Amino acid sequence: MARRASRISRSDDDSDINLTPMLDVVFIMLIFFIVTATFIKQSGIDVIRPEARTAEQKPTVSLLVAIGENGDIWIDKQKVDVTAVRAHIERLHAENPKGGLVIQADRGAKSEKLMAVLSAARAAGLTEVAIATDS
Repeated sequence: MARRASRISRSDDDSDINLTPMLDVVFIMLIFFIVTATFIKQSGIDVIRPEARTAEQKPTVSLLVAIGENGDIWIDKQKVDVTAVRAHIERLHAENPKGGLVIQADRGAKSEKLMAVLSAARAAGLTEVAIATDS
């Protein structure tokens, strides 16, 4: 009779499911997706972009600068003064040196603001600069 009791208790222990390996795999997958994810930074305002026939997609964009219709410059959802644009571009470019700069200028924005942002990007040492358009 003692043998039967030990067999029953042993079979109860064997029927438990060990979830540890499954949780390990889930955490490894989570870490993989977090590390490989590309985080898109928003400029801060909605811009009506001009149309262009020769528009091309840029695969690596790490920095977005938006110029509103009234001439406001937005970087990382913050309104930025023209004199501080270069410092913001340098800081964000240092975080991700492989990415480029995309300027989202509104159709009604003055070209003076666009030229000021382009000059700040050139002074910061960026070579990959593009202007966003609607195709």
